[in-house]
Amino acid sequence: MAVIHGMDRSKGLDLLLHTPGGSITATESLVNYLKKLFDGNVRAIIPQIAMSAGTMIACSCKSIMMGKQSSIGPIDPQLQGIPAQGIIDEFERAISEVKKDPSTTDIWRTVVAKYPPTFIGECANAIRLSQTLVASWLSSNMFAADPRKEPKISHIINSLSDHNNSMTHSRHIDALEAEKIGLLIEHMENNNTLQDKILTVHHAFVHTLGGASIKKIVENHDGVALVQHIAEPSQ
Repeated sequence: MAVIHGMDRSKGLDLLLHTPGGSITATESLVNYLKKLFDGNVRAIIPQIAMSAGTMIACSCKSIMMGKQSSIGPIDPQLQGIPAQGIIDEFERAISEVKKDPSTTDIWRTVVAKYPPTFIGECANAIRLSQTLVASWLSSNMFAADPRKEPKISHIINSLSDHNNSMTHSRHIDALEAEKIGLLIEHMENNNTLQDKILTVHHAFVHTLGGASIKKIVENHDGVALVQHIAEPSQ
């Protein structure tokens, strides 16, 4: 029996996710850490939203529990708040239009000049990294035992990472759509008792973090907590 600080890791982990997203590399570190602790026996529970990097974390789990109110989102990476694929598309459009009509060179030079050197390459690398990570996680956990997993994973990756299809990084994908693209979805409404507990916890921490000067709470199963408050601005 594997136990860490009083937690029986052999029981696996139910991970409540409520996040607008974040860094791809931080996401990779978190997923790797949880995988080592629980050997992939992690279920993502999404009471409301798990967008962008949150969706990537959910895809690393053995299954995803969602309610009718829950949403995941596209995993297309953003650089400086701009969709990486959109930047590449704009650059390729500039090349195409200048070839067709050289008189547009000055216009497109102004547009392209806003991007620093190597930025296009960084966009391509970010897209490739997000797709590679999610494909690897889906293959090693959610679809590990599926002999026909490759086309399923390919369809999921294309559905979640195609910026031209989603059109905006903030696009919400509900439980039915997530299931339709191939993800293993558990519906929260199938267990009313569990659903009530999940939403109670969710509403409690949203109220706590939203109504007080608290930025982080770390609490163990014994009720011992570390609370970090938002620093007051200096007078």
